[in-house]
Amino acid sequence: MSYPAAKLPEDAWPDNTYSYTQKKLYFNDEPVLILHVPSSTDGNSIVFFRRSDAVSTGDIFDPTEYPIIDLKNRGSLQGVLEGLNLLRQMAIPADHMEGGTLVIPSHGRILDQPDVVYYQQMVYIVRDRIKDAMDHGMTLDQIKAARPTRDYDSRYGKDTGPWTTNMFVEAVYNSLKK
Repeated sequence: MSYPAAKLPEDAWPDNTYSYTQKKLYFNDEPVLILHVPSSTDGNSIVFFRRSDAVSTGDIFDPTEYPIIDLKNRGSLQGVLEGLNLLRQMAIPADHMEGGTLVIPSHGRILDQPDVVYYQQMVYIVRDRIKDAMDHGMTLDQIKAARPTRDYDSRYGKDTGPWTTNMFVEAVYNSLKK
């Protein structure tokens, strides 16, 4: 398999990378764990700041829209779900109140574990609806017309821009077809 040529000159490339599933380091008097989590693409990472009890999610979790599933860059629905499952396991809720692990998404406000759970469940529900429609022989156009995301569109849906609701439904459909 060949990869496209780099778009940046070599001197602009990062000089501190990792090639394993995780990297551990100590920074600012704090243990930091970086986990490679292929999800929306094959290059996603979660960064866990252990002492601060904070997780930076990268593009694995963006509460401002439906998850981006970039099939051309080896992203997958299954990868998104696995990333959200891992994030859910890492984030610990506070006892009977807001708080606990701080979840720092790629966009939007700082969140907590119940926000991750809601988003994760939304993705599972939409996946199950699309899979059920496919099992009943519906085409992609019929599934889009049935609006399997309708309960969540007011929160995550977009009709214009770089990532629309229809693009999400199509990515889920194509990911399930594989």
